Amino acid sequence: MYVANAKRLTLAGAEKMVDTAIAGAQKEGLAISVVVADSGGNVILAKRMDGGRFHTIHSSTTKAVTAASNKRPTTSKGAVGQDLDTTHAIGLAMAAGADRWTAMEGGMPVIVDGECIGGIGVSGGNWSHDSALAQAAVESIGASIQIDAKK
Repeated sequence: MYVANAKRLTLAGAEKMVDTAIAGAQKEGLAISVVVADSGGNVILAKRMDGGRFHTIHSSTTKAVTAASNKRPTTSKGAVGQDLDTTHAIGLAMAAGADRWTAMEGGMPVIVDGECIGGIGVSGGNWSHDSALAQAAVESIGASIQIDAKK
């Protein structure tokens, strides 16, 4: 077995997720940035709302890449779910690369049929807003944020 069938996230899927996150942010009165990356961490789509702070594009990108890489939501836990103190979280980010790993909430993997096909990152609200908007965006395309989720 030298070749595997693989799913991939389309631009239409990325657009639907971004539109969902932005619509949710508008209802909350937030100005966010949203980035969708494919399973290899390559950006498919990035948007920053009017009034969004410029640094949130970078934060959103890092969240999307981390979620796709770890195949789980971004949190202050390590890649295998272990608790991290601040020193270890910073060390992980430095080891992986500043744009490849973050402990900030707001990144969600995009899981379809048990396969991670990408990640989404939201920045601009507080961490619970960012996470909720990212999760709603993933669910808007019928995907999950957990590999073992039953459909």
